[in-house]
Amino acid sequence: MVWSCYKGFILGFPLIILAVGSCSTAPVSESSPSQITPSRTVPQPVPVYTYQVINTYPHDREAFTEGLVFDSGVLYEGTGLNGRSSLRKVELKTGKILQIYRLPEQYFGEGITVYKDTIIQLTWKSNTGLVYNKNSFALLHQFSYVGEGWGITNDGKRLVMSNGFSTLTFLDSETFAPISYIGVHESDTPIDNLNELEYVNGKIFANVWQTDKIAIIEPADGRVVGWVDLTGLLQTQSFSGQVDVLNGIAYDAQTDRLFVTGKFWPFLFEIKLVVKS
Repeated sequence: MVWSCYKGFILGFPLIILAVGSCSTAPVSESSPSQITPSRTVPQPVPVYTYQVINTYPHDREAFTEGLVFDSGVLYEGTGLNGRSSLRKVELKTGKILQIYRLPEQYFGEGITVYKDTIIQLTWKSNTGLVYNKNSFALLHQFSYVGEGWGITNDGKRLVMSNGFSTLTFLDSETFAPISYIGVHESDTPIDNLNELEYVNGKIFANVWQTDKIAIIEPADGRVVGWVDLTGLLQTQSFSGQVDVLNGIAYDAQTDRLFVTGKFWPFLFEIKLVVKS
């Protein structure tokens, strides 16, 4: 979620009831209760997906990507680092910056989401969310939250926010007050470092910081119901210069297109998920 140097890198048993008559003295078969094996639910393996690259687009090498959204034919991007954080409108095919708002130097920009006619952007350690007019990028107002801000998305009614741990917070989309929380887990293991978020077909996609993986999360209970393994997506021989971690997920619901990129990456990829054999 943050530049690597900021993080140390420069990444029941069922109850068996025997129904018998109250006056019955009929013996119970010796094999009845003692040989019954309780049924147990065997956890099903979580599916893992790999990818097929559909299209490759240019991406600004100076963009420390923290948030990515595709809305009504337009790509929006939020970038981080103090003094370099921004909100951008980007032309998908060329990577050209069409519009930009530069955050004040004290803010380290984080995830973004489009909600109705606004764009909401988090900041890392300032406990401050910024709300902009979607068209003009005019700053409308701010709101506060507890803890760090990492990723944000919405389900059309509520905002969903990550803070770098295994908890996702649901916020009221009008007051920005916390409504509920879910702990993200696979079986009994919490999944930490949840970063940039995107709502895709009823599930929450989350970059897991410092990995090439995206967790697919059931928003009702926080279960990880799938993994996307993007290992090898960015081929190092195809460019020169410094890059950082995978971070940035955008979904075009109108055409069912999924886009991903990373911090300082030279490319943005349109990918199709493929079940890993």
